[in-house]
Amino acid sequence: QVQLVESGGGLVQPGGSLRLSCAASGSILRITKMGWYRQAPGKQRELVATIISGGSTNYGASVQGRFTISKDNAKNTVYLQMERLEPEDTAVYYCNARVILTLPPSKVDDYWGQGAQVTVSS
Repeated sequence: QVQLVESGGGLVQPGGSLRLSCAASGSILRITKMGWYRQAPGKQRELVATIISGGSTNYGASVQGRFTISKDNAKNTVYLQMERLEPEDTAVYYCNARVILTLPPSKVDDYWGQGAQVTVSS
């Protein structure tokens, strides 16, 4: 019903920057929240950043001040600008969206993207 397509991952040197994008499509009436989570090998999935429909943001402690989440409502797209990347940021980054569907009418559900690999290494 809803698909999330991520792009922008890759390999970057420590101190470098990357920008992730996630576009949502399908039976979308409205998106109430979008966000990014990440999972490193052998670790649990953790919050990176979220943004709600009104624009308020929330960040994980380890990325506060280095990462910025933003959205384009017209495109149902969320972005994650990552600065001053560190090897500890290496992980698969997953996009998440909480969606009010058009069909079934007004059903609310959470969706996940397929994941984008980010590797920070010299």
